[in-house]
Amino acid sequence: MDDLSLVGALRVQADRLTQPGHLVVTLAAEPRPALPAAVEVAAYRIVQEAAANVARHAGANTCRITVRPEAGSLYVEVKDDGRGLPQAMEAGVGLRSMRERAEELGGRLALASESGRGTKDAACLPLYAAREPRAG
Repeated sequence: MDDLSLVGALRVQADRLTQPGHLVVTLAAEPRPALPAAVEVAAYRIVQEAAANVARHAGANTCRITVRPEAGSLYVEVKDDGRGLPQAMEAGVGLRSMRERAEELGGRLALASESGRGTKDAACLPLYAAREPRAG
């Protein structure tokens, strides 16, 4: 991301994951200048993990990545039209790391899935500085 903006880096990721005839990944993003570096990195890594999961596991035809400002936060969403998650699924390393990245900034991650209708990972990341580390 050093050479690209968050939106540019996500475009590269979307293009990389697109497999014509199998999976089309699109990006809907409102460019935002001067995002805090921690927010940019967290947003990129959350989208990277969620979109990679779509490509590997969802059996989806489409995946839409959305990035937009929302009331003092950056909203990021990865939504697919795949098979959805199994009801008895336990959170793996990827989901836990996405949730931790959001929470480290004082944000949150929500996951919604419906069998046969896809999955949506959405994170809301505050644009203000990450929470101060807890004292000792």
